[in-house]
Amino acid sequence: MKNLNKLNSLLFLLCVTLGFAQQTPAPKQTKDFAIVGATAHIGNGTVIENSIIVVSNGKIVTIGPEATTPLTRQAMDIIDAKGKDVYPGFIVANGTLGLVEVDAVKASNDLSEMGTYNPHIRSIIAYNTESKVTESMRPNGVLLGQVVPRGGRISGTSSVVQYDAWNWEDAAIKMDNGIHVNWPSSFSRGRWWLGEDPGLKPNKDYAKQVKELSDYFNESKSYNKGNKSELHLPFEALGGLFDGSKRLYINTDDEKGITDAVNFAKSQGVSKITIVGGYQAGNIASFLKQNDVSVFLRRIHSRPELEDDDYDISYKLAKPLVNAGVLVALEPSGQMERMNSRNLPFYAGTTVAHGLTKAQALQLITQNPAKIMGIDDMYGTLEVGKSATLFISEGDALDMRTNQLTHAFIDGRNLSLETHQTELWKRFSEKPIQED
Repeated sequence: MKNLNKLNSLLFLLCVTLGFAQQTPAPKQTKDFAIVGATAHIGNGTVIENSIIVVSNGKIVTIGPEATTPLTRQAMDIIDAKGKDVYPGFIVANGTLGLVEVDAVKASNDLSEMGTYNPHIRSIIAYNTESKVTESMRPNGVLLGQVVPRGGRISGTSSVVQYDAWNWEDAAIKMDNGIHVNWPSSFSRGRWWLGEDPGLKPNKDYAKQVKELSDYFNESKSYNKGNKSELHLPFEALGGLFDGSKRLYINTDDEKGITDAVNFAKSQGVSKITIVGGYQAGNIASFLKQNDVSVFLRRIHSRPELEDDDYDISYKLAKPLVNAGVLVALEPSGQMERMNSRNLPFYAGTTVAHGLTKAQALQLITQNPAKIMGIDDMYGTLEVGKSATLFISEGDALDMRTNQLTHAFIDGRNLSLETHQTELWKRFSEKPIQED
């Protein structure tokens, strides 16, 4: 009886383990396939009706209108997509997917490290490919993303991953290509719990905090110009900012903070600059364009920050930047940001109702983030020679009412769109709730 109890316990543990185990990543593409008849949204503003897309060895080898594009149907799988739409895989900018699984469980939280200056912290090392949250992105077409650390003045180094992998090495598309800085706030709110006025007021320590950051950068430049007789990992990590191999991402929202941050970066010799958040970036769009500064725009579905702002200001933030020619992408940070990352296409869809065209909105989550992250040679648009990271939807993928994926591919690998959520839904739908 004792042995039987042990066996039952082992079987129970095995079932639990399998129930929470990683979904097996899709196998490598072994046979060419063609998607025929769909409306292809290229991601660069072009749309091809009744298209043909041929994929071989994980790359797009043919794309064009069906009427003018020859197709050899032998030795090839054909996906009939008439009446459907094809899109490049959507890309999450400034995300934390894979760094936290359950916020309340500390053991599953690798979001930040202790300390103020951590440019050497590599977020990719902590990326969890078995995350159930990441798995739930794929049914909405979100297939790629940036893994970004949080906390401190300099949070660390980000990498770009694809969302169907065995481990972090397998997931990585571009590693350690950006340093993330939290710019000092030029304004602060009083601590109401101490009886202080909760209204906004100038940050009296602003100049001091900016100087501390400047001194740190100056020390790093001196180190990287020297003989480096003693290894200093934080300064070593910042070296890529000065030789142009890394991009500087600066988190700041207000107009003064954005202006000061850009001028600071330029004075330090940093050539690749992206503002993250950028709530008031539209007020100085021409300044950003002149300085070749891109923007990861704060979550579109969020409340106004100031009392005098329009109620729908967040929905309209992208338009003045796009009109000025600033390179803009959308980012989902904020409350429940990992869960809300799956809503990325619907954030883009909201901008269509507030001034942008559908082509412009699509670029905010495909071509533009790919350009900013430096992966546009292979991802972000549907073009010959690029990765076949794309999906087929039965409707408009930017509209939550019609976004319904039938197929999704990363590097030509046919992904499963089943997740723990769809499995639960099936179980509940098969067994309707009985009324008392």
